[in-house]
Amino acid sequence: MKKNIIRAVVFASACLIAFNYFPEKSIVPNVKIDKLVVLKSKRKLLAYENGVLIKTYTISLGINPIGAKEFEGDMKTPEGIYTINDKNPNSGYYKNLGVSYPNDHDIKHAATLGKPTGGDIKIHGLRNGMGFLNKFQRFFDWTYGCMALTNKEVEELYQHVPIGTVIEIKP
Repeated sequence: MKKNIIRAVVFASACLIAFNYFPEKSIVPNVKIDKLVVLKSKRKLLAYENGVLIKTYTISLGINPIGAKEFEGDMKTPEGIYTINDKNPNSGYYKNLGVSYPNDHDIKHAATLGKPTGGDIKIHGLRNGMGFLNKFQRFFDWTYGCMALTNKEVEELYQHVPIGTVIEIKP
């Protein structure tokens, strides 16, 4: 009985390690992503070039993922149409792509609540020094409202997504 349990634990550990480090298909060179679509309920980020789906990523969201971001500190990921407005190679979370949150609608809504909108919504990798978590980060929502991927995936988007790219974040 003990031998079977040990075998099962070793097998499960090997499967988890393989999952975490098994390489995924990369975007080919010279692709220019011109639209990103986030499907929050499915934890997916879709990357398009000229209307053709190039790649789908699994993401983590804000700790409180249901509903649109309403104000600073609510731990929600925004919903709406934004653009990629910045690229930061020196982020505290590997690299990041800035999202143009808040838009006019977000500002007006937060004002009706008497709260600040917040900002600094990003597509980012893992906290510096935590890259070994790799794909394990996908198992739970852990950001303050951003969209998180593995460091390799953020690197790929960083190379293929120009500033000004539209990002539509859906429920």
